[in-house]
Amino acid sequence: MAGRRTDTRERIQQVALELFAERGYDKTTLQEVAERLDITRPALYYHFRTKEAILTSVVDRLGESIEELVAWAKQQPATAEARLEILRRIAGLLEDQWRPLFRFAQVNQGIMRQSAAGERLQTGVLSMLSLLATPDAGPVKQFEARLAVFAVIVGNVPSLFDLGLADSERTAVALEVATKLIADD
Repeated sequence: MAGRRTDTRERIQQVALELFAERGYDKTTLQEVAERLDITRPALYYHFRTKEAILTSVVDRLGESIEELVAWAKQQPATAEARLEILRRIAGLLEDQWRPLFRFAQVNQGIMRQSAAGERLQTGVLSMLSLLATPDAGPVKQFEARLAVFAVIVGNVPSLFDLGLADSERTAVALEVATKLIADD
């Protein structure tokens, strides 16, 4: 039974993010979320009482995933292979689960600036941006390291990086560019 509850919560989160990105956070109602899912409002309320609760739960899950990735990355040796694996894991994290959240964040920047969920997402992104930058590197290398992570993030937001590519192709291009940015000269 716990598995079904988790599946339903994840479906609610996914559909809500899609609607928030399509219609805007403020214009989307919980009734519309319930209708798109073909469930009753009481069934939706069983899992989430408010739109903010849905958004917070999504960002909390992403925040936990980012924190785990950052902790893992900090334990890796400062090698080219480790840096590439960090980029791959960031791409995988974004590609697998979080692309809809980044799409939502772009469309709903106002709510993201005003909410605790938005602050947590910003903190997580900033912690990822600094993963590849080493303090002893010069400013150009530090900047390139941050740009590499940013390239992977942007590559997972279709509206920011649209070359008529499928999601997986766009991610692969972003990862290739990021890899070039961190390549040792």
